[in-house]
Amino acid sequence: MILKLIYTFLIGIFLAVFVGVGIAAFYPGPKYPEPPVTLKYCSPETAKNAAEYEEFKKDAETFDKEEKFYREKSQRYNRNVSIFSLVASIIIVIASLTFFKKILIIADGLLLGGLLTLIYSVMRGFGTEDNIFRFIVVTVGLIISLFLGYVKFIRPSEKSSSE
Repeated sequence: MILKLIYTFLIGIFLAVFVGVGIAAFYPGPKYPEPPVTLKYCSPETAKNAAEYEEFKKDAETFDKEEKFYREKSQRYNRNVSIFSLVASIIIVIASLTFFKKILIIADGLLLGGLLTLIYSVMRGFGTEDNIFRFIVVTVGLIISLFLGYVKFIRPSEKSSSE
């Protein structure tokens, strides 16, 4: 019994990691801009003359623009990854409740993997800085969780009590 439980957790964890790594492999995220050398090793106080200070200021402004652009791209990326993983979790949950319902150990592992993928989707959704999108992702997560609870735990007890 304990071995089956461990196997179920193994399937669930590997499935969630598979989805996350698959998304990262085929849809890579934006790269953080490299700060200029002057920002790494200098400060406005260490500038020896006006020319060095102006160079430092120009580099800092350029890096700020690049960093802002990176944050915007990162928020879009997080939104897209959240959507991809949400769709993947829905597909996994549907597969566990339909195709694999006769093979309980695999169905339970897929169900756990779908839930972990759903949690991953919600976490990525929080990286979007968009409250409406966060609300939508959390709402979908809640609906899936309630539906799963009904299908997996309540409906089987209704069938057995009616027989």
